[in-house]
Amino acid sequence: MTFGTLISFLMYLTQMIGPFTQMSQFFTDMAKTSGSTARIQEMLQMPEEDQTSGESVALDGKTLAVDHVDFEYEKGQPILQDVSFEAKPNTVVAFAGPSGGGKSTIFGLLERYYNPDKGEIKIGDTTVTGVNLTNWRSQIGLVSQDAAIMAGTIRYNLTYGLDGEYTDDQLWNVLEMAYAKDFVSDMPDGLDTQVGERGVKVSGGQRQRLAIARAFLRDPKILMLDEATASLDSESEMMVQKALEKLMHNRTTLVIAHRLSTIVDAD
Repeated sequence: MTFGTLISFLMYLTQMIGPFTQMSQFFTDMAKTSGSTARIQEMLQMPEEDQTSGESVALDGKTLAVDHVDFEYEKGQPILQDVSFEAKPNTVVAFAGPSGGGKSTIFGLLERYYNPDKGEIKIGDTTVTGVNLTNWRSQIGLVSQDAAIMAGTIRYNLTYGLDGEYTDDQLWNVLEMAYAKDFVSDMPDGLDTQVGERGVKVSGGQRQRLAIARAFLRDPKILMLDEATASLDSESEMMVQKALEKLMHNRTTLVIAHRLSTIVDAD
């Protein structure tokens, strides 16, 4: 081989290494993407919830009853068996028990994310499966252990999913009721302060109080609290507990709690 041929060969080799590396990276990325795409296709093929059919029912002043309900996520693995209880208007019903006992599953059934395998859930004399889904969920407020906060402003997070326009005075009013007015007013842009992705710019206690302010704005007829103070320090817990007591007033309230101190006043 001549020296010129050797140099040509090495130059060709150098130029080919880059494309081969890119090709291997491409196949790696394609393998990852095909996994994600399979999940997206699976989700797109799920049946949509029927949001429009059914009658509209006002929930205030009516008893919520769960009557001999059985439920299992997977066949042969029962989660709930023969569960019955009543939540009378303007009372507090508490659920206590070990993790994995089915407390959050009961909330999922009440929100109608799932339907019971046996038994029925009623509001007054009406079975909830016959109630318009949008109407049903619009009258229920949920404050969970991990309050959902989305990237955007505090104003956006308070009014997310609600119809109609809300004035600044209304928003400041619900923040005050949730003991959140002070920390929001101390922020540089007040209601228009950006909270960051998943609310990274606010603490756990502040996030919970924003969720409670959102619930005040919704004015739900049935309130569900899923361990709303479980992951807070004692000072934040005290503030959140005071806000929750105010929110629970004159509503049918269902509470999941591990700390019995939070449910000593339950009916």
